[in-house]
Amino acid sequence: MSLSHAQRKRDHLRICSEENVAGVLSTGLDQYRLQHCALPELDLQQVDLGARFLGKTLKAPLLVSAMTGGTGKARLINRHLGQAAQSLGLAMCVGSQRAAIENPRQSATYDVRCVAPDVLLLANLGAVQLNYGYGLRECLRAVEMIAADALVLHLNPLQEALQPRGNTDFRGLLNKIEIICRAVKVPVVVKEVGWGISEAVARQLAQAGVAALDVAGAGGSSWSQVESRRAANTVLMRVAESFAGWGITTADAIRQARRGAPSLPIVASGGVRTGPQAAVALALGADMVGLAQPLLPPAMLSAQAVTDELRVVIEGLRIAMFAAGLADIASVKSAGLVPRQGEG
Repeated sequence: MSLSHAQRKRDHLRICSEENVAGVLSTGLDQYRLQHCALPELDLQQVDLGARFLGKTLKAPLLVSAMTGGTGKARLINRHLGQAAQSLGLAMCVGSQRAAIENPRQSATYDVRCVAPDVLLLANLGAVQLNYGYGLRECLRAVEMIAADALVLHLNPLQEALQPRGNTDFRGLLNKIEIICRAVKVPVVVKEVGWGISEAVARQLAQAGVAALDVAGAGGSSWSQVESRRAANTVLMRVAESFAGWGITTADAIRQARRGAPSLPIVASGGVRTGPQAAVALALGADMVGLAQPLLPPAMLSAQAVTDELRVVIEGLRIAMFAAGLADIASVKSAGLVPRQGEG
């Protein structure tokens, strides 16, 4: 891994953990709520959060989303995240493994199987790297490196455009993604990194054979804001800052992806922080909910701190379901939502 690549990883970790890098858009999830049910006819302890994703059963429909790897701190962070996912029966995706593909000595920073032998684990590479020398061999290497159950190919055109020396040739990627989907033996998930997936793109990816989509909508951490903090000069900083309001909100991205790919599992990520928000995301059409930035500060402390943070979300989801009279995740996904506009 080049010095500049390593420094970028360190910068991203520091900025995301220490600075406010939220964009100006809301997730859109706050525009809806589940209908309160004063007589739920349920026992709270019997509310079932169990979910299936990519052929595995999870104790709750939560994914510890991609965050980091390729730096010294990343090893401990990923292990803390993995331990928490293991203890709670959740899924986890590691950060982009390009650093370890280029420098195998960095592979250990992504190793979570030693502490999370049973989790649904997703490998991760940038889809655009398929235009920069990567192919089936690198995809298989990413999966084998961490004994992953699935492979994520992430889409980040705006982030690459805002990075110095970013990889900005996205031509022909759909066909290359289709080739990878056909060639690898594990499910391929395609995700954005924080600006959402549109209905048209969801339809194209479904036709290409992807196994699931992670919409990663706008409303959480904004990589344009992250890159503005790293800009080498005022011009680049101002260009990056001008994209603070860019993207498809998480709520809208869920709806669009569901229309474009009605049969695919959809992960809702991008600014989801609470159990009630997760419930709304599921009711909008998601099958899973991903969290990243809220878990980063606790992950720098301990596995227990991550576990505690996730338990807040899990119990919030359970109670939201109970208070709406919903016994299981299937009932949440078919529940009606009440728009908040005009309330009060």
